[in-house]
Amino acid sequence: MATVLSDLVRAPTILGGEKPGQALVEETFRSIGLEPVGVPMDADALRAHPRAAPFDWEVEGKRNVVATWGTPGEGRSLILNGHIDVVSPEPLSQWGDRDPFSGERQGDWIYGRGAADMKCGLAAILGAVKGLRSIGLTPNAPVHLESVVEEECSGNGALMTLLAGYSADAVVIAEPFGAAITTAQVGVLWFKVRIIGVPGHAAEARNAVNAIEESLAVIGALRELEAEMNAAPPPPFDRFSHPITLNVGAIRGGDWPSTVPGECVTDYRIALYPGERIADLKTRIEVAVAKATAEQPGSAEVRYRGFSSEGYDIADDHPLVTTLAASFARQAGSPPALVATTGTTDAAVFGNVGGIPSVCFGPYAEQAHGIGERVYLPSVVQTAQVLALFVRDWCGLSP
Repeated sequence: MATVLSDLVRAPTILGGEKPGQALVEETFRSIGLEPVGVPMDADALRAHPRAAPFDWEVEGKRNVVATWGTPGEGRSLILNGHIDVVSPEPLSQWGDRDPFSGERQGDWIYGRGAADMKCGLAAILGAVKGLRSIGLTPNAPVHLESVVEEECSGNGALMTLLAGYSADAVVIAEPFGAAITTAQVGVLWFKVRIIGVPGHAAEARNAVNAIEESLAVIGALRELEAEMNAAPPPPFDRFSHPITLNVGAIRGGDWPSTVPGECVTDYRIALYPGERIADLKTRIEVAVAKATAEQPGSAEVRYRGFSSEGYDIADDHPLVTTLAASFARQAGSPPALVATTGTTDAAVFGNVGGIPSVCFGPYAEQAHGIGERVYLPSVVQTAQVLALFVRDWCGLSP
């Protein structure tokens, strides 16, 4: 598993560059006797689907990879899912002498962008399957092994597998939550605000409207909305001091020090609780932006691009949760924690769109999306062992 994981990390699978990583997944599937199937991204099909996330980037040539293992029988079917895409490692200068895509191993840790989020989970899935196949066992129901794209920006890769007909009685996503089963997650909405100001010479700035400065007023208004959403979190998010986060992720404005900038575009990410509607959150955002810019010349426009995912949760006593917890307890000697996350995963796609009970369970990792991202290799082995036990308990196994 360590070799597979390091090889996967060395593939820089940022948005648009997923192909080399998927080729490695296909190669690994074949090495353990499974035949991978490519599920291409279909822009027209996605844009026609009411639950797809809006996107303006090119998806032609991208593919998800699925291998089906097992035969129909008395067991329950299963999807074991992970994503191959990773976020940018920028700023590269902060990584020091370490290549962010080195896949370097130091002791029990493997380093690199994607080592945590979430190529470690893919390696654990592959390890579980390889282990069971090596002793001649086969599930008594289909198990779809999936490596999907665009989890980090839309969830449309997972949605594409649903549109291609891959379904099951349950989904386990091997996200790195560290010996815990994640049963609740927030939704996420990406949006951008474009401010059109009035450009002019810096010496006559009083006769112009600075679009960058106007964007600061919008940020302030959205921070007020963020505070409102954190005022009374519902369970289980009341365990967090600040479950709803507004992130100002990118800003682009101006092109000359002596010119008052006439345009500024700011990209945001904000979360929402399970049970809340994306449409309602959009209305609150647009009202906040309109109020912040109402007294200034120029205009403000809100656009949506990328994540548009509502929150998702599953009952702690659902058979998927209790069965996976029992599998973990047999391996570890004690039950796992059941946790919520203030991030989002493809569990929301499978649960909300596909209607499939879904949870996350995976290795222990640190600094996901950050500098020095790494995963604890023994936890990858443990995840593979627990998943193998879970396949036995959920699907049943036969020689």
